[in-house]
Amino acid sequence: MTDRGQAFPAYVTVIAGLLFLAFVYFAVGQAAVLRNGAQTAADAAALGAAQDARDQLREGWLEVIGDPTQWSGFIRGEGYVVERACLRAGELAARNDAALVPRGCVSLDFGFTVTVQSEGTVGESIVPDTAGRQATASASAVIEPLCRFVPPEPSTEPSTEPSAEPTNEPDPSSTPPEGPEEEEPVQIVVLTCDGEDWEIDPEEPVLPGVDDLFRIRLTGDDE
Repeated sequence: MTDRGQAFPAYVTVIAGLLFLAFVYFAVGQAAVLRNGAQTAADAAALGAAQDARDQLREGWLEVIGDPTQWSGFIRGEGYVVERACLRAGELAARNDAALVPRGCVSLDFGFTVTVQSEGTVGESIVPDTAGRQATASASAVIEPLCRFVPPEPSTEPSTEPSAEPTNEPDPSSTPPEGPEEEEPVQIVVLTCDGEDWEIDPEEPVLPGVDDLFRIRLTGDDE
C-alpha cells in the first residue's frame, strides 16, 4: 500500500504533463491552420487584383482598337486603375475570412503586393500569448505581358492648312474634282503573342483573349 501511495502522485504528474503537451500541440495546430488560411486569402487577393488590372487593360485596348498608335501602353501592361483592382483584392480576401490591413494593397510596376489579416483568432488556450491572436500574411502577383507589335509609322502627309502667303495659283475650289478621293487602306497590324501571330484588322478584328495578352502568376510560382 505504501508503494502504491507513493506512486500515485507520480502518475498525476505524468498525466498533467501529457495534458499540457496536448494543449500545446492543439494551440500550435490552431495557429498553423489560421496562418495557412490567411496565406490562402492573401494569395487569392493578390491574384484578384492582378486579374482585375488585366481585365482593365483589355477593356481600354478594345476602346482604341481602331487606332494602333494608342496600343502600346495597354500591350505593355500600363494604364489600369489601381483603386479598382485593390477593391477586388478586398472582396476576395473577405471571401476567405480575412481583410486587407491598412495600406495592404500596393501597386508594383506590373502587379500587386497584398497583406491581409485573418478574421478568425486562435481560441482560448493555456499557452501564453496565443489566445485571441490573428494571423497576417502577404502575397505578390505579377502581370506579364505576352504580346508585342511594331507601331505604325506616323502620318507624313503634307499639311492641308491654307498658306498664310498669297499665291498666284488658281483657287482649287473653282476647279471641278477629277473624281472621288481614294480612301486610305486600313493598316493591318500583326500582334505577336507568346510566339503566335494575330493579324488585327481594325475594321473586322479577330482578337486574342486576355490569357493570350497577359500571364498572371504569384511571385515564386514556376513558369
